[in-house]
Amino acid sequence: MSASSVQPKATARERWAWYLYDFGNSAYAAVVLLAIYSAYFQGAVVGGAEGSRLWGIAVGIAMLTVAITAPVLGTLTDFSGSKKRFLLFYTILCCLFTAALFFVQRGDWFIGMLFFILAEVGYRSAQVFYNSLLPEIAGPGEIERVSGNGWAIGSVGGIVCLLIVLVPVVLTDGDALVIRLSLVFTGLYFALSTLPLVFWLRERAQAQPIPEGENYISIALKRLGHTIRSVKTFREFLLFIVAFLIYNDGILMVLDFGAILGAVLFGMEQQELIIFMIVVQVTSVAGAYLFGLLANWFSTKRSLVISLVLMIVPVLWLYWTRSRVDFYLIGALAGFALTGVQSLSRTFVGILSPPGKSAEFYGFFAVTGRTSSFIGPTVFGLLAAEATRWYVVNQQLSKLAAEQEGHRIALFSIIVFLVVGTVLFLLVNEKRGKQAAASVTE
Repeated sequence: MSASSVQPKATARERWAWYLYDFGNSAYAAVVLLAIYSAYFQGAVVGGAEGSRLWGIAVGIAMLTVAITAPVLGTLTDFSGSKKRFLLFYTILCCLFTAALFFVQRGDWFIGMLFFILAEVGYRSAQVFYNSLLPEIAGPGEIERVSGNGWAIGSVGGIVCLLIVLVPVVLTDGDALVIRLSLVFTGLYFALSTLPLVFWLRERAQAQPIPEGENYISIALKRLGHTIRSVKTFREFLLFIVAFLIYNDGILMVLDFGAILGAVLFGMEQQELIIFMIVVQVTSVAGAYLFGLLANWFSTKRSLVISLVLMIVPVLWLYWTRSRVDFYLIGALAGFALTGVQSLSRTFVGILSPPGKSAEFYGFFAVTGRTSSFIGPTVFGLLAAEATRWYVVNQQLSKLAAEQEGHRIALFSIIVFLVVGTVLFLLVNEKRGKQAAASVTE
């Protein structure tokens, strides 16, 4: 047994610094993406189906920006030993522009999109470097447990932040000023949660010299090419990646438009949306835990299929229901299922990765996942807007009724991504994939 396998890579305090970063990071996701700003932008800043269209475009631009820059930035930090530095830069970017969303008011669609895109780029880019610190604070036999702890503590952070902002929102009946102040609070909450990582977590990576005649972009492209050549001979892994790219877009569509759907389809106010997202967050913690147990009892593939089917059910249910109570139940089921999909997908990469190449395969998984992630939200926003316009022109529906029907039609785009991705995943032969991975010698 090697020394690295018997000695922890980090102190308990360093791991808690890593966990607490996720505590604040998840608060941004809960408030900006899920519960408050998405609905505020769609309904109060823009209004109508045009708000959904612009929201989808904003999410798409941010995702595409990160997809283009992540490989180069990842290579740069690998060579310069500056993961923490870049993590802090993008975290500051996210926190500053999250707080700057305070200045977005009715009609300010341009700065509403611009400030959100900058905050979202900061949030998504920082995750690249945050995740890359995991192997530095946990040994091979500890990564799953440490990663799971971070996921759970992060979910708690989102719940705590939502509970704090819920009180003033309820007391003021969703006053716009209070909504905007909650965004300032969220930026501060995230920033304070980052401080332990700044002071407690030591970066272990050492700077490397850039080879003569090379630069960070050329190195990034060569590394990506090397990874593609490494994985292309693993048929089951590549089939899984294709399936993941498709069904993960369905997951992102649910996350990015959940609050907007509550506001449009059921007329939910901000306090109701916050409560709704707290329900989603609570059930997501339960889902991550229980699907982990299910994977041990059965298999990762079967458990992932179950979680994907459970994601399709609430989307179909949402199309047919007109009940606000049903919407809470739909959110609870979706929260339970979507973390199962996310956590088990990450686990499945490890199952299909050859010994000694897991980092390379996880890197490919991360890059390809970001590359496609702008498609689904953009499709949903455009489809909802065009369908709304069609109902107004051809069916003479009122603006609200047309907007509701347009968003219900857009739900089928989520179903298409989830169903197609699930069908492709069913074609993955887990046993053959394991055998292919095991056949590779280090």
